[in-house]
Amino acid sequence: MPDATIRLATADDAEPIVAIYNREVTSSTATFDLVPRSLAEQRAWLAARSGAFSAIVAILASDAGDDVGGGLVVGFASLSPYKERAAYRTTVEDSVYVHRDHTGRGIGRLLLGGLVGIARDSGFHSVIARIEAGGAASLALHTSCGFDLVGVERQVGRKFGRWLDVAVMQIVL
Repeated sequence: MPDATIRLATADDAEPIVAIYNREVTSSTATFDLVPRSLAEQRAWLAARSGAFSAIVAILASDAGDDVGGGLVVGFASLSPYKERAAYRTTVEDSVYVHRDHTGRGIGRLLLGGLVGIARDSGFHSVIARIEAGGAASLALHTSCGFDLVGVERQVGRKFGRWLDVAVMQIVL
């Protein structure tokens, strides 16, 4: 396991979260957003997160051994409603982002495991992941946490001048 812990995100986490996210917006297909978020937009996103849809962060323990109040935010994750119609209320969609300097250390698994636990504890029945089909690390992460590939949406996004497929993965809780 990584030398990290997870906790609910707070307003104080907006700056490291937006830095992690915007790097993916501008240089990868991990998100289909095309425009970086402002710090104010990130704060508003965090303020709107509550209950089962709260955001969580992964933090590395500080040198002082403080693994809750201090340390470096190295990733974040959240659950979102899957669809608006009432019949979908028991299904949620996950998002997981890890700072590139800290990938391959189990942080994504820690975050995704936390999200699956939150989803289960909140009474949800399934979690959906929509992953750019070329995202091998994200696909492997979700597979390692019990998700199955249930389909591929062909050419549903366009970023960096190319069409992108989306792999749909699911875990039934």
